[in-house]
Amino acid sequence: MAAKVAIVRCDDYAESNVSAAVDRGFALLGGPERFVTEPGERILLKPNLLVASAPESCVTTHPTVFGAVARVLRDAGAHLTYGDSPGFGSTAGVARKAGLAQIAEEMGIGLADFREGREVDSERARLVRTWHLANGVLDSDGIVNLPKMKTHGLTRLTGAVKNLFGCVPGLLKGEFHARMTDVDLFSQMLVDLALTLPARLHVMDAVVAMEGNGPRSGDPRPVRALLFSEDPVALDATACRLMSLDPLLVGTCLHGQAFGLGSMDALEYLGDPLEEFVVPDFVANRSHASTTGSGRVSRFMRRWVVPKPVIRPALCTACGTCVHVCPLDPKAVDWTTAGGSGAGMPPEHDHSRCTRCYCCQEMCPERAIEIEVPLLGRLIHR
Repeated sequence: MAAKVAIVRCDDYAESNVSAAVDRGFALLGGPERFVTEPGERILLKPNLLVASAPESCVTTHPTVFGAVARVLRDAGAHLTYGDSPGFGSTAGVARKAGLAQIAEEMGIGLADFREGREVDSERARLVRTWHLANGVLDSDGIVNLPKMKTHGLTRLTGAVKNLFGCVPGLLKGEFHARMTDVDLFSQMLVDLALTLPARLHVMDAVVAMEGNGPRSGDPRPVRALLFSEDPVALDATACRLMSLDPLLVGTCLHGQAFGLGSMDALEYLGDPLEEFVVPDFVANRSHASTTGSGRVSRFMRRWVVPKPVIRPALCTACGTCVHVCPLDPKAVDWTTAGGSGAGMPPEHDHSRCTRCYCCQEMCPERAIEIEVPLLGRLIHR
């Protein structure tokens, strides 16, 4: 059967507009009773809470989307909690800066435990069969996933599948980056995680998306839509098409279909026509070149062909975030001997060691790190 994706126009984040769009999206998929099967079920809301950013920055799921989805599920009888494992900072602090904590408090929605976790085995996974997941995830009966439509340096798209990575608590996410240095392996790991989790519904905030240097340092781009689906692969493939990006270039779509997580091809669109929301000039990585290279590429090829993170000194404030989040030991981006955290000089990358996980670019608070394709790479893949 074709996977159903509901596309609903939502021109802005006015509460009345978002609430009407969310009501319509649920109705198109058969109503909230499809996702809350009995009163009192424990449903975890999983927004994108990457870092502490104000809603207008488009880094996190917008609070009006969070609130509207929560209202529908609460009225259907769900017992709600919410949470995420941010890339930097505490869940509570990030949620407050993003505007979600205030809504959760007003609605009586508790913050789930994303600091501690426990192990669980996965029967459906192919690559990673044992997971250490947040207690808040394992204590829920089901998950409603609330991703933000954004570009991403490593996976090209942050969507429904990638957003579930936040169900892994704290520093353990960095270990996956260090172990799986090839984007294909990393994407397969994300698919395995999605196969392990009890996600019932995915609602993507694409009212204002992020293009360019995402997932934190990109630019807002209005798309004016909310996307709804039970199938995370179908939802992400739809987001790709709105960005004019081939889903075959996105590993979580390609491997998601191959692993049986969902479909990127056999889709049934409900609601408003997809064509009304396609952005032909959406700034995204459409190069057919790998974002990391293969695990088998030579050191020469990795240095001179594969994209690499580059610090722009004029923008860098020497805050040290990039050094802190680099998952390697020793670090691939670090302070120089002559510099240091107190010298005011930017850290430096050792690109011969860098695995191209782009955690430094992802988490830079000053938009000072960009992904640059070396000259030879541009010539080969132009």
